[in-house]
Amino acid sequence: MKFLALPRLLLFLFGCLFLATSASAQLQVGISLHRSLYIRYEPIIATVTITNLSGRPLVLSDQSDTPWFGFQIENKSDNGNRPVSPRMSSFPKDTVAIGPGETLRRQVNITPLYVLDDFGRYSVRANVFESEQNRYYSSPSAPFEITEGRLLWEENVGLPLDGSPRKISLLAHRLPNSTSLYVRIINPEAGRVFCTHKLGDLMSYGKPDVELDTNNEVHILQLRAPRNFVYSHIGLNGEIRVRKAYDQTTESKPTLRRGPNGEVLVVGGREVDPVAKAAEAQAPGVSDRPVPLPSSGQTKQKPAFSSVPSASPSPKGGLNLWPFKKKSQ
Repeated sequence: MKFLALPRLLLFLFGCLFLATSASAQLQVGISLHRSLYIRYEPIIATVTITNLSGRPLVLSDQSDTPWFGFQIENKSDNGNRPVSPRMSSFPKDTVAIGPGETLRRQVNITPLYVLDDFGRYSVRANVFESEQNRYYSSPSAPFEITEGRLLWEENVGLPLDGSPRKISLLAHRLPNSTSLYVRIINPEAGRVFCTHKLGDLMSYGKPDVELDTNNEVHILQLRAPRNFVYSHIGLNGEIRVRKAYDQTTESKPTLRRGPNGEVLVVGGREVDPVAKAAEAQAPGVSDRPVPLPSSGQTKQKPAFSSVPSASPSPKGGLNLWPFKKKSQ
């Protein structure tokens, strides 16, 4: 009889282990980044997925002072793993319902949410709190590195209306398989970053053409592929006003030229797509734009750079985080 009891005990222990394993897999959280190398102040878009493996519907919502969704970022450049401070205690998050077997997907720009002003190596993981189980679920960590580009061109200008200062910089950033061109616009006195836009690929030979119009807005013509150019017109608050693509022809290649009234024109070449579909695939969208950052805690010696508002603020005036997208498991 004692020998017969042993299998039952093993079955009981196995059942407990199965229940514990099932309980530990109520939610599956994943995270990924577009790439692992960024320049400072560039939007870093994290894609987070949450899969409901509980077998029942779940509602994810904040509980008093416990947010249901957040990130954990560490700076790995120092000796050890140093936690990266958030710029604000919390950010607005909608309550979401997720059915059995469903996967939610969200893309979040983490640049304005955390103090990522230093160069170095980092890692980020997503954390989800499930109130019924009263526990956190974490994703694997995703590594990334923040560096700086090579300065190609820089100019200090003022806004026509009030003379507010702007520093416009063009930066070349070497990625594993290509070189990308960036434009950065800041207010150096207030320590405010208006944009760090990736404008697309840049061929290794030849510098981009740059002109300022009468409003001090910047116009850039870059060679992105043999005989193929991209033209960008950027406002002084980081607005992408125009993006067009041009091909060099046997008669001429496109160049920038100032018109009689101080406007900047593209002369020569052939416009291949009025909306520059190929270029826009690499240009930042409205949702990639940084969002407002709090100004508290800034110092004159080393200002904590802040960012301009998104063109599509949330109805509540908070961060315009993109909504979750559901897909069946």
